[in-house]
Amino acid sequence: MNTDDYGLELKFCKQEAQVTLTEGRVIEGYASLFGLADQGGDVVLRGAYRASLERLKARGGSVKMLWQHDPAQPIGIWDEIHEDERGLYVKGRLLPDVARAREAAALIEAGAIDGLSIGYRTIAAEKDAKGQRLLAELELWEVSLVTFPMLREARVAAKGEGLDAAIWRDLAEVLHEATAELADR
Repeated sequence: MNTDDYGLELKFCKQEAQVTLTEGRVIEGYASLFGLADQGGDVVLRGAYRASLERLKARGGSVKMLWQHDPAQPIGIWDEIHEDERGLYVKGRLLPDVARAREAAALIEAGAIDGLSIGYRTIAAEKDAKGQRLLAELELWEVSLVTFPMLREARVAAKGEGLDAAIWRDLAEVLHEATAELADR
């Protein structure tokens, strides 16, 4: 799928200790945070997802859980998606019968994958005085597990990790910080 064919945009979010993996397959956290500018200068405003989520619910639709925004690689089901005061909260299950979902669980536990990203179409937005795009209404299509999120200020954590996972998580943290420093140059 070419995202341009549908006007689909991608927004990455990685926030401090917000995405967790429990029981080896339950994922929860924030796929989007309100009021923070990402690396592209976009800021999602509170309420931006409300109408889209209401439309989905009314027609019995669902937001897809994908691997790295690839529509050919669904890896689970989002059981709960809603806005709160912080952002767009998601909770769902990686499907153990899907090979890529088992790989995703292992990567999350090791700290190698720690980001969420949304696929959406902009319904209403405007530029502010700083040139940032203020996203007021979005049509949410999917939430993906991703390697490189766009919102650098945040970090993802996995619950129930052992010593080996902690070592890998620390290594991933060092690599992430180095990548962020290089991007700032």
